[in-house]
Amino acid sequence: MLKEKIMYKEELPINVITANIDEYPIHFHDDMEVVYVLEGSITLRNGYYTYNLKQGDIFIINDREMHSFQNTGEDNMVMMLQMDLAYFSRYYESLKNNFFVTDMEDDSDESLEVLKTIMARIMMEILQKGYGYEHKVIESTHNLIACLMSDFQYFVMEDGKFKNESRNKGNKILAGRLNRITDYMYDNYNRKLTLNEIAEREHLSIYYLSHIIKEATGLSFQDLLSYIRVEESEKLLLGTNKKIGAIAEETGFSAVRYYIKHFEHWFGMHPLEYRKQYIGKIISREIEAKYTRCTPAKIEEAIRRQVKGVYADYVDKMKIKPVIVDVDVYDDYAEILHETPELAEIMSREVNSVLAGPYNMLMSLGENLIACGSNYIVTTKCHFPGPLTSLSILVYNFDENINKALRRIGSASDLLRVVRNYDGESEFLIRCTGLSGDFRVLRCRLEKENIISRIEDAGRQTGDDSERSALVNRFMTEPSVSSAVSTSSDAMSIRTIFKGIGAELILIDSK
Repeated sequence: MLKEKIMYKEELPINVITANIDEYPIHFHDDMEVVYVLEGSITLRNGYYTYNLKQGDIFIINDREMHSFQNTGEDNMVMMLQMDLAYFSRYYESLKNNFFVTDMEDDSDESLEVLKTIMARIMMEILQKGYGYEHKVIESTHNLIACLMSDFQYFVMEDGKFKNESRNKGNKILAGRLNRITDYMYDNYNRKLTLNEIAEREHLSIYYLSHIIKEATGLSFQDLLSYIRVEESEKLLLGTNKKIGAIAEETGFSAVRYYIKHFEHWFGMHPLEYRKQYIGKIISREIEAKYTRCTPAKIEEAIRRQVKGVYADYVDKMKIKPVIVDVDVYDDYAEILHETPELAEIMSREVNSVLAGPYNMLMSLGENLIACGSNYIVTTKCHFPGPLTSLSILVYNFDENINKALRRIGSASDLLRVVRNYDGESEFLIRCTGLSGDFRVLRCRLEKENIISRIEDAGRQTGDDSERSALVNRFMTEPSVSSAVSTSSDAMSIRTIFKGIGAELILIDSK
């Protein structure tokens, strides 16, 4: 099981593991991985070369590259960011089979600092899981890729390993040409491939193409091709029982002796010796990765020490705790609340009539109140005793200060100012126990921009707008409505997140 399958969440084509690594056996995957050492050090074996990565180092593992991690004897914290190339290749045609190198002479290079900052921001967004964090993580990953393409796809071979070459940085024509050449070589290494064939594809002379490859990589065309073939053969050596003659032929070598010669050049040993030494060190059902995931607190502390400014940007936001509402159908449904919801005072004020729309919709149903707080209400049309087949949930996103402000403002302009200036983020989690079966979940949601447009629309003079402007205003003021089906055996959780003042009315009905 040499190939590792990376699992991604449906809405997030990025997977991040931050852990103390003991041992991660030899494996490869189809996706790209960015390794960032936050604390301590690790040994990374990438193909034939072994790297000692220390705190602050970043290393790019390109797709299908064989690699493994090993503890050096000291505690470590390693962030491994894996990105779904099937997703991101839709935006960057040359991303697959691209070759990024971050090994640089100057560890304080500005481009490396940019990479570290982006990685830290991605990690903090994932830890915080704030409003729309998936979008922010994807956006930051696009920035990460842009940085890699701008500063880290230029390399040269020095002392047997690839190093970042800044001399050609910014030469997009050269970068694009090298990407096409290496991409074609990786796709066709297993057959007879000539420099002339590639020269014709690139509309270049053989001499000029040979010069470009040598200058950009430090290798001749034939040496680069042999390197690719040897690199690909490693998967067959460790992942199959094929004889080396079959492997040599399958990877494009014309004779076994040439395969052995080039394998020994890069790996320093005979292919069979290599197989004997490493066959028991590949990831499999019997040999698993050994690592311990780090706690959010430890990760935050490491980021605070490593990347200046990033932690401070997020620390205040992370103090915000989610609003958790527990509705126990068996208890709450039996005990109807005969009281006025806390929201009633705010929503009954004429100046807040725009905000009161969802509240008035809920109240018009005339349902029984079973739970309420300073910014939420839960009701049901059902009567106890009997099955509970529906729930209505209303949540408003505003904090205690906004709550106070809405009780004393005196005009529409005051309300507009309050709504515009509030960008607080909140997460509501309503956990309902005692619901079983299939339910339709209907959501009606007002965002901050909807509310602002409604306030402005209320103060606009009749006939001021053209038909087009009137249609735009209508789009801006209408709430978003969505419907889904949820199946519950005994418990159902409803989650909603906001940034800025907003409201959501959620109707849950048994199908």
